[in-house]
Amino acid sequence: MDLLAALRTHRLVAIVRGDDPDAAVRSVTALVEEGVALIEISLSGTGALDAIAAARKALGDEAALGAGTVLTAQDAHDARRAGARFSVTPGLAEGVSASIELGLPVLAGVMTPTDVLTARRMGAAACKIFPAAQAGGPGYLRALRAPFPDVPFVPVGGVDAEAARAYLAAGATAVGVGSPLLGDAPAGGDLTALRGRARDFLAAVAQTAEPSR
Repeated sequence: MDLLAALRTHRLVAIVRGDDPDAAVRSVTALVEEGVALIEISLSGTGALDAIAAARKALGDEAALGAGTVLTAQDAHDARRAGARFSVTPGLAEGVSASIELGLPVLAGVMTPTDVLTARRMGAAACKIFPAAQAGGPGYLRALRAPFPDVPFVPVGGVDAEAARAYLAAGATAVGVGSPLLGDAPAGGDLTALRGRARDFLAAVAQTAEPSR
């Protein structure tokens, strides 16, 4: 898949992480039904590979479903076999290079300018600022965009709907959102509430123009 094009089009990555693989799949299905097109299932969740495989079967081959917390080469291989179409990493390690070798585009975790340079050299499709809130929020994103105006950045970590608007206004290509969007749904919680939050986030990202590049 063309991950960068998808990020520029949809501007929202939902991050699903939980202890109940069946509930994770139900959460993914609800998100897709509400119009959330880019979804990452974190490998740090219980039964994540099973959840990816089940979600892939339910959604079909074209769904933009990826694996998150891809740390190692084995993680990359396992994620691809399960049906992931892209990888997301918290940092720059063998999970990035192995994913790219397997044909999985990567949203690679960065924090510093040196990280950004390394991620681009490794071939990452986009750079995930993580943890974004602790890094300095939208102000830090603006600072990074000064020397890297053409790098697609995706802030992740502590992004609620208000912060999503602020990051996108500051030049983010997209935002990644976990618990502020998913709530307790991946643990078997309220899917109706999840659907409402999904609509709120979709409205938030739709209100901000795509950054110039």
